[in-house]
Amino acid sequence: MVLKANHTNFAFVIDGPQSMEANKQEPSKKITPKKAMTAKKKKGYLLINLAAMLIFVAILIGLTFYGMNTYTRHGEEVTVPNLKGLTGPVAIQKLTEAGLLAKIEDSVYVKSLPPNVVYEQSTQAGERVKANRIIYLTLNSGNAPQLILPDIADNSSLREATAKLTASGFKLAPVEYIEGEKDWVYEVKCNGRTLSAGSCVDVNDELVLIVGDGSYYGDGMEDVDGENLEAESYEDFTEDSLEPDL
Repeated sequence: MVLKANHTNFAFVIDGPQSMEANKQEPSKKITPKKAMTAKKKKGYLLINLAAMLIFVAILIGLTFYGMNTYTRHGEEVTVPNLKGLTGPVAIQKLTEAGLLAKIEDSVYVKSLPPNVVYEQSTQAGERVKANRIIYLTLNSGNAPQLILPDIADNSSLREATAKLTASGFKLAPVEYIEGEKDWVYEVKCNGRTLSAGSCVDVNDELVLIVGDGSYYGDGMEDVDGENLEAESYEDFTEDSLEPDL
């Protein structure tokens, strides 16, 4: 409401809502060409950065798949080389060059082979396998495994000793006989050395059992010619045999 007055009379003039809103309305801001150009540049920079990020992610994904295919050689097959008779390092190098992996799994002892050479391979030579497959190798040991001698000497018959030793993996040489009770084991020798129970013996060494030849009868008596005679049992003596001849 606006109050207007003249010299003599007062008059009330009521302005409508439109007039009031017009009075209240602020003057509109003007967009200059410089500001419009700045906004366009910012929008352009944002789009360029977004495109660069997408390109970078795409390149990274491509490189990842390429690296995985190169490392695993997906779908590629290679021929397993013959490794028997090669030394361990040479066999491993040969597998690496063929795109395979090597792992030494076990060792054996074969006297006729040089030490540390491949005795066996898990996958036979000539087979086609996928790249990066592990080939397990068995090498020939430089030292023969050892066995522990059981209590045999002066504790077993020839039959018992033979069964026990062969079952334990020992090799036996021809038996040597000495004077003594028949088939009784008096000594155990290896390479000319007398062994006792608990001695360690190479698995390829042969044991010699020293056995009695039966020339000693325990309770026997020796005649004038030096021959051993077996004593008669008590039951063999009778009262008639003890009577003097008349």
